[in-house]
Amino acid sequence: MEIIKPEGVEDLGTLLRLQTSFDPSITSSVVEIISSVRERGDRALIEFTLKFDRWDASLGFEADRKELEDAWRFLPEKHKEALIRAKERIEKYHLNQLEKSWFFEEDGSVLGLLVRPLERVGVYVPGGRAAYPSTVLMNVLPARIAGVSEIIMCVPTPDGFKNPYVLGAAYLAGVDRVFFIGGAQAVAAMAFGTETVPKVDKIVGPGNIYVAEAKRLVYGEVDIDSIAGPSEVLVMADGTANPAWVAADLLSQAEHDPMARPFLVALGKDLAVEVVKEIKRQLEALSTKEVALQSWSNNGVVVVAEDLEEAVRIANAVSPEHLEVMVEDPWRLLPKLKNAGAIFLGPYSPEPIGDYIAGPNHTLPTGGRARFSSPLGVYDFVKRTSLISLNKETFNRLAYNAMLIAEVEGLIAHKNSIKIRLEGGEE
Repeated sequence: MEIIKPEGVEDLGTLLRLQTSFDPSITSSVVEIISSVRERGDRALIEFTLKFDRWDASLGFEADRKELEDAWRFLPEKHKEALIRAKERIEKYHLNQLEKSWFFEEDGSVLGLLVRPLERVGVYVPGGRAAYPSTVLMNVLPARIAGVSEIIMCVPTPDGFKNPYVLGAAYLAGVDRVFFIGGAQAVAAMAFGTETVPKVDKIVGPGNIYVAEAKRLVYGEVDIDSIAGPSEVLVMADGTANPAWVAADLLSQAEHDPMARPFLVALGKDLAVEVVKEIKRQLEALSTKEVALQSWSNNGVVVVAEDLEEAVRIANAVSPEHLEVMVEDPWRLLPKLKNAGAIFLGPYSPEPIGDYIAGPNHTLPTGGRARFSSPLGVYDFVKRTSLISLNKETFNRLAYNAMLIAEVEGLIAHKNSIKIRLEGGEE
């Protein structure tokens, strides 16, 4: 791993951001899948499940309630306790995000905002490389807190294997219906509906590049949370940081995917060298070495910053999904850290604790999108409707200025809609 010094901070940020464009061949394949599911419904889902997941779903691809209950019942008690603890903390955190409708009166007129939950939401849970019960909790619980009427879940089942931890988490979180389908075909089914899978209002949850592209293509037919890229972490560390801990945190993201992006911004070359040594040492004992090594070798970056100000500028330019701040007195940097999906302050706040049990959501903006995007939350599962109710006196006070603006815009029917009332037309 080459240790580099930044020449231009903004250029470095652009360099480190993930590419967001898609291979045209992937787009073409996904368009074909979406079109087929839209036209042929369940038949297409069964064909694609046989093709991509290697099992025959013709006898049914929806879980029944007993299947979910049994999955939860037979999980080891220690794992059930861990999931319950995570659920409690996630719920406690997200309850703070609840929004309320509001109104105010002005001379007898009422203005306000109606905040209402979405009717039906679809959650996609990956099931290829690994099983992710934490993703179930992080995506379902905020929707449940928001008051969504029905939550459905799609999860791929390669070779027909139904992961009990994912199903158990779905039962614990209160998922209403679970479908054993994955990939772009699952996204299409939720977006347009089939004979079995209901059409949803919004699709959330991470997935591979085919899932991400499918979500991008169906946006507008339904809402989506984001187009997620591979995971990334930026660790900012000074001489007070433990090199072994820093290395472990970088590898915790590297093992996600060969395309994951581990970044280190070190205050001093000596620290950078020690962390790189630790990474090499820890890799040898890592059961996920093959994936982590690919990620570290191909995408890992180590930057030596002159001082904390430069380190902060680099972090803000990169706008990482996860930002760990392992420096002396990290809280004093917080006002300067502007762009990150989640910020982890101090040596005992490693990113993986946030993945599972700290409480905040682990579905975060990637690829530099933390410049303008936010973590998944309760606010993603509600819609807002403006309310206007004017009495006659308030209308009369506002009418003249409204007509002037209508004239400027050349919208005469707009003006007439106001004028007919102002001049005492029929009510």
